[in-house]
Amino acid sequence: MSLFSRQIDKRIAAYQQELIETHYREVDTMYHQMRGWRHDLRNHIQTMKVLAANGDLEGIRAYLDELDTDFNAVDRATVIKTGNSVTDAILNSKILLAQSRDITVKCDAHIPVKLKMSEIDLCCIIGNLFDNAIEASMALPPERRMIRVYMDMKGTQLYISFTNFTAGKKQKKIGGRFRSTRGEGHGFGLVRIDNIVERLAGYLSRNSEDGAFTTEILIPQV
Repeated sequence: MSLFSRQIDKRIAAYQQELIETHYREVDTMYHQMRGWRHDLRNHIQTMKVLAANGDLEGIRAYLDELDTDFNAVDRATVIKTGNSVTDAILNSKILLAQSRDITVKCDAHIPVKLKMSEIDLCCIIGNLFDNAIEASMALPPERRMIRVYMDMKGTQLYISFTNFTAGKKQKKIGGRFRSTRGEGHGFGLVRIDNIVERLAGYLSRNSEDGAFTTEILIPQV
């Protein structure tokens, strides 16, 4: 292996570690918010009991209206329940991140509790796909920002599909590959996905049409 190849491998490994640490922080933040909401729920119940004991129906209505906003936030944070804990964690944390940036996310995911592929590989694939889609969406006005995610088993293969709207220009391939527009270093995310899919004997397709960019992946699970 040449010196240049070893340097590239080191940079990819460093990027992978940075990515995993970033995903961990995002998931940890989400779970801290959820624990806070659960703790507050007890206080909310006690407050409404006092209002009810005093016969204050208007106070109860006003309090419930105020709570409705908070509970909607809880629903958004736990919108996806695939059955696979790792997938749930990374999807929900990324959806929460996208929503904080005024990006609509439509996600339909059904994953077995256990997969053959490692959790780190799954985290890297989903995290990179989501990060790229979020970054591309930020070039659009809020009303046009949308990411579609679909995950399911097709026979014995895990199928992953990500589509995001783009600024309208069809992306071009350089050297047979689409390049990241996120700056130096971020292109390693695309390389990392390619390497994982290749190592797992999977299939990957990227398609850039006017107004949309789609990535489709199939990974054997037997």
